[in-house]
Amino acid sequence: MNTRQMLSAVLWLCIVASALPAQTVGPAHGTLLLAGGGVRDPAIYETFVALAGGPDAQIVVIPTAGDRDAYDSAYGGLDVFRAAGANHVTVLHTRNRGVADSESFARVLRDADAVWFSGGRQWRLVDAYADTKTESALRDLLERGGVIGGSSAGATIQGSYLVCGDSRTNTIMMGDHAVGFGYLRNVAVDQHVLRRHRHFDLIEVIRAHPEVLGIGIDENTAIVVTGDTFEVIGNGYVVIYDVHRTIDGSGRFYFLSPGDRFDLGTREARRGDGEGEPLERIMAVPWSAR
Repeated sequence: MNTRQMLSAVLWLCIVASALPAQTVGPAHGTLLLAGGGVRDPAIYETFVALAGGPDAQIVVIPTAGDRDAYDSAYGGLDVFRAAGANHVTVLHTRNRGVADSESFARVLRDADAVWFSGGRQWRLVDAYADTKTESALRDLLERGGVIGGSSAGATIQGSYLVCGDSRTNTIMMGDHAVGFGYLRNVAVDQHVLRRHRHFDLIEVIRAHPEVLGIGIDENTAIVVTGDTFEVIGNGYVVIYDVHRTIDGSGRFYFLSPGDRFDLGTREARRGDGEGEPLERIMAVPWSAR
């Protein structure tokens, strides 16, 4: 998908948002962008900047999932947003929960249009920000129609169930940190899924938690979520894991391509080409019945 196509997708999502009913899975207000890591396509960052409001949007980058103790305005992770046209990009970081729970630290988020969580280990974001004024300010940003995005760990943190959240190793799917920020309710998000041969990993999570929808996002790929609908953008695949619904009653997961759309409320997918036809007969056949 090229830049023109991605910007068209942004327009479509804005139109959809204007007619949305009350949400049950995605955000009632605002927009999410979840990228699967390894983002090389500048159009993904350009889409994020466009959703934020364009070049003059106030963008805050939170790199706390990374392994460094300190990040400042020289942090190289800001460059991709400047290259995408953003003129106002700020870094926000602490590992001190007391600092994160102060109004002086969270104040920059009160005027922000968009926030981006960089990659690393998602549990570090929980340890630093969960149940603080900073987390509250992030939710307020969404409520007033802002944008929250992130790549790799910054995508996973947006789900309600935190996969790979064990502080000992990133190979444990269900570990000592299991609660994400919950911008997507009853959803677990994994990343790098095909590039790192992790496309079977979410199966154990949704077997243990059948109410949870699993979403695996490959590298250089993202989903843009408005209300209960998301669209796939980028150059790879998104993998859907659903204990209760599958394609033609076979398999444990299925794939969405760039341009495909997914209803998080009904858990139905539609192809992005033509008239948006449904995927090949998605059936309500629970795994236990097969």
